[in-house]
Parts: sequence; structure tokens; C-alpha cells
Amino acid sequence: MAETDKPRWLELISNFLLREPEDREQLIEQLHSAYEKNLLDADALSMIEGVLQVSEMQVRDIMIPRSQMDVIDITDAPEKFIPFVIEAAHSRFPVIDDDKNHVIGILLAKDLLRYYAGEDFDVRDMLRPAVFIPESKRLNVLLKEFRSNRNHIAIVVDEYGGVAGMVTIEDVLEQIVGDIEDEYDFDETEDNIIRDAQGRYRIKALTEIADFNEALGTQFSDEEFSTIGGLVVSKFAHLPKRGEQISFDGLHITVLRADSRRLHSMLVEIQAKPEGVIE
Repeated sequence: MAETDKPRWLELISNFLLREPEDREQLIEQLHSAYEKNLLDADALSMIEGVLQVSEMQVRDIMIPRSQMDVIDITDAPEKFIPFVIEAAHSRFPVIDDDKNHVIGILLAKDLLRYYAGEDFDVRDMLRPAVFIPESKRLNVLLKEFRSNRNHIAIVVDEYGGVAGMVTIEDVLEQIVGDIEDEYDFDETEDNIIRDAQGRYRIKALTEIADFNEALGTQFSDEEFSTIGGLVVSKFAHLPKRGEQISFDGLHITVLRADSRRLHSMLVEIQAKPEGVIE
């Protein structure tokens, strides 16, 4: 680099650092400008934008609804709920007393090792205190509390004091770093429906039912559900986990990707010509 280039380069950086944005939009614009000038990489830009987004979001925006909470009922014997704990594979579980509105504590899955060690124990004695928070709590405030209290899970209550859902520290961090991708993820530029060499279809859950019908020749109604994901979840009657399968109307569906809040993608195989399929 020529000696005459150095003052110009330093001047550009100084101008960038000294120029204070007047609002959030200008800040985002400056961050993108820094990315274009290779002062930030794509991952750093994405995380900074995630941090800014978290400061504007509330717990109600990301919480796991009460109906989808994996809980343990204190009235059940360990022989009954331990297989459920193993299948769910969470590290922490809210414990209820017969009703999801009555959360009495949090059970750490690792504490159940005492059961396999043959020790006598009472589940009530193993419970950690449950933390209750309002739906309106800001995510940045919650994240700070999670860190300071070394807590990883909170029960969300509505304005009437009833349980509305739950949220974990992983849910909050996911808003910053994004979803963890795997081999079943779609590229953002790819179509919602991709047919593979075996004639199967990889389909995003957000695919409109009308587009699904057009691609597979089905005639599902979109009056109750607008997306194929909504229809499939209704057939399961619960939020399915990765690997779960279901067959209906001549279709065999395998869940490729799902998290604690929503279904993301699925693999669809046509087993037989469904009723109402257009020939």
C-alpha cells in the first residue's frame, strides 16, 4: 500500500466510526456498509442484527405455548414418566400437579440417574424452584436474568396468572445466532417443493396448500389451514418431532426438521393415488 493511501484509509475508518446513526435504520445501514467494506463478516452482521432484534421482542413472541409444553406430572410414577423423558431428550422439565396451570417446580433430567442407581428418592425433593415471568418481558432483559441467575428455563404466565407457556435460554439465543442447520435444511433460494431421484418430495412446511396441490395433484382444502405444515400438524394432533411419520390420503409423510415451536420441513411419498387426485 502506498504511503499516500494510508491517510485516506484512516480517514474513511474515522469517518465511519465518528458518524453517529440517528435511528435504528441508519445503524443497520451502517452495519451493512461495514459488511460491504469487509469490516464485518456475514456471521457477525447476522448476530448483531439478531441482538438488535432481541431488544425489541417480548417473551410472547417466542415462547412455547402451554399446549406444546413437555411436562412431567408429579402424580405419575417414575416408571411411567422416565420413558417420556428419554424420548423427549430435554435437560429440564416443568413438573405439574395434575394440571399445566399448576407448575410446582423444574426437574433436571440428570437427577433421574439416582433412579437407575437404585437409590430411593422422592421426585418432590429433587425439584428446583420454577421461575415465573410475564408474557410482556423483553428478551434482552430475560437473557440478562438467565445469565445472572444461572437459570435456563422460565414459565410464562398471562395477565390472569395462568400458565401461557415456557421459554428457555436456548430459545432466546436462537434469536441471535439463528437456527442450527442440518443436512435437511433448504437453501433460502431453493423452491419450497423439491422432487428427488426416487420420486419423493422434500417440502417446506410453509408451502401454501394450493401450491402443494398443484405439485402433487392433490385437492386438499385450504379453508381451515393455509399451509401444508398446518394440515400435517393437525393430522398428528401434536407438534411432531424429527423422524415421526404419518400416512393419510395415500401420502406417507416423514418429518425432516422440527423444533420445539414449529414444523419446518418434511419428506412426502405418494403411496397410492389419494382420493380426489387429479388424473
